[in-house]
Amino acid sequence: MSGAAVIIGAGDATGGAIARAFAGEGYDACVVRRPRHLDQLEALAQSIRDTGGRAHAFGVDARDEDQMTALFDQVEAEIGPIEIMVFNIGANVNLPIEETSARVYRKVWEMAAFAGFLAGREAARKMIPRERGTVIFTGATASTRGGKGYAAFAGAKFALRALAQSMARELGPKNIHVAHALIDGAIDSPFIRELLPDVDALRAQDRLLDPEAIAAAYVSLHHQPRTAWTHELDLRPWAETW
Repeated sequence: MSGAAVIIGAGDATGGAIARAFAGEGYDACVVRRPRHLDQLEALAQSIRDTGGRAHAFGVDARDEDQMTALFDQVEAEIGPIEIMVFNIGANVNLPIEETSARVYRKVWEMAAFAGFLAGREAARKMIPRERGTVIFTGATASTRGGKGYAAFAGAKFALRALAQSMARELGPKNIHVAHALIDGAIDSPFIRELLPDVDALRAQDRLLDPEAIAAAYVSLHHQPRTAWTHELDLRPWAETW
């Protein structure tokens, strides 16, 4: 394959696994996080190159319109046509409503919703003239229901889901596949390994979402024929209550 896969929010778990999976398909993995994470991004890109893939690291604030426009222009000019864009920023915050400041609410919205809009718009601008491409937004349980303490997170994820639906209806006729993935459950990641004391037992029982399995599902979405496109895909461990 040729072309670029842009992964916005390429961390050390799901985002990294998605980048490795698309690099394994022959795409240039363009991994993106905030500039303060550039060293980690470079390490991720190097690990992909060490296994024979192509990867490039970009330190970008996804909430900044000018930086996002410049990112997509640079990838197209220097690397190749953007065939896949995955928006994978989390911004999971749990706070009682009376402790949720305007600053926190705004920041969560900027990270999980507004940045998704910028990423989706810029991807569409590149893909529409070619009439091809795949756009995947990573959602969460909070995309469909608000939970106790999740006013900010659910509000942002609801907005991201609405964006994905609107884009899918608009861009489907232009041969651009827009999908929204509901990730329902704890992902086997450094954050969860610090949070849960029994993480090894949970992993042994397949009670955690495997980042590589999530990535494989994203690759599958990209390869779907347009006669049977999936818009919303929910992924959860077998033991998750839903």
